[in-house]
Amino acid sequence: MEFLTILYLTYTFIAFYFLMIYILVYTQNRKQIYETISPDKTRSLSIIIPCFNAEENIAKTIQAHLNSDYKGLKKIIVVDDCSTDNSATIIKQLAKKHKKVMYVKTPKNTGNAAGAKNYGSKFVKTKLIGFSDDDSMPKKNAVSKMVGFFNDEKVGAVTSRVLIKGKQNFLTKSQAIEYKIIAFTRKLLGFLESIYVTNGPLSIYRKKAFDQVGGFDQKNLTEDIEITWHFVSKGWKVHMVIPAIVYTYPPTTIKSWFHQRIRWNVGGIQTVAKYRKKFFQCGMLGLFIMPFFILSWFLGITGLFFLAYRFTKHIMVKYLVAKYSVAANVALITMNDISLNPSILFFFGMLLFALGLIYTITALTYSKESGKLIGHKIRDIFIYSIFYLLMYPPLLIVSFYKYMRGYNTW
Repeated sequence: MEFLTILYLTYTFIAFYFLMIYILVYTQNRKQIYETISPDKTRSLSIIIPCFNAEENIAKTIQAHLNSDYKGLKKIIVVDDCSTDNSATIIKQLAKKHKKVMYVKTPKNTGNAAGAKNYGSKFVKTKLIGFSDDDSMPKKNAVSKMVGFFNDEKVGAVTSRVLIKGKQNFLTKSQAIEYKIIAFTRKLLGFLESIYVTNGPLSIYRKKAFDQVGGFDQKNLTEDIEITWHFVSKGWKVHMVIPAIVYTYPPTTIKSWFHQRIRWNVGGIQTVAKYRKKFFQCGMLGLFIMPFFILSWFLGITGLFFLAYRFTKHIMVKYLVAKYSVAANVALITMNDISLNPSILFFFGMLLFALGLIYTITALTYSKESGKLIGHKIRDIFIYSIFYLLMYPPLLIVSFYKYMRGYNTW
């Protein structure tokens, strides 16, 4: 058997393996996807919002947290990471108007969200500590739907479901679909105790657990992934709550999207490198989360390789056949060249695409924001499934290259 055939079959097996896991987990837990837990007591909470040059959205973010219906919210600590715009003035005005809002400023610009978050954590005296980005707006009941999971003393972190808002174009429409699929997948992974990230827009941690892991790693470009792995490695449980919704503004241009995803991917690689000794050890971190990450990269890069190889081979064969047929004055195509029996590899590829599309529609059905069944046009779903996802493999290759070159820019 040819090497490429073996590689393709390996790729197909891994893809089917992940799909079957998702299907089985979904089948067994579909009634618990919207699960929430009522808190057994009111736990005190402080929310930290790191801010850098966010004058456009910081007031809306703070106001969204002020609107929270959770009675245990004591402080909203906004950390100005030495902004050069009008952010500080806006925050100070809100701090004068609302006793819950506290303005603090880092001694110098930390250069990343982790630094500002860690600085803000010094002012927290509550049992729970939450974090939100400076352009993220949780729904009024988001926090209330999350804190009940801390009834279990083994729970160290609870994260929310992120949806997007703002300008609508091809890129943002695809990201709207992507974010919903990510949230749905993360919830399924939660049933396996394998949530790999507590998102930046809104996540809450038990303060004792946060202190135990030493806060966020300021050297990591995705501090929210790293701290989640740290929690899991220490034996803390992590939950994700679908009904706890927070809105954020996504990149609206290819350039800004590319920069964001490079940071996400490089940060993920940094995290794998940091915890590489935990591979196949340390519970679900080494037995599932790390293999899940690595195999996902394998699928992305291998999928691109096969697509490029098959496309290039097809074009070259057609070109050579046409060239020599014309030179030899023979027919370009005969009935013997036409085959209505697809190869097994083609069949597997189409089956994977069909199952992936079904998974996408299922995820969107569980993530609807309106009365519509899916909430997105079929056209947008196909654009996402074909064109948008094709942007990922080359992005991943560039990310590995930049990681090897020591890329560490926020």
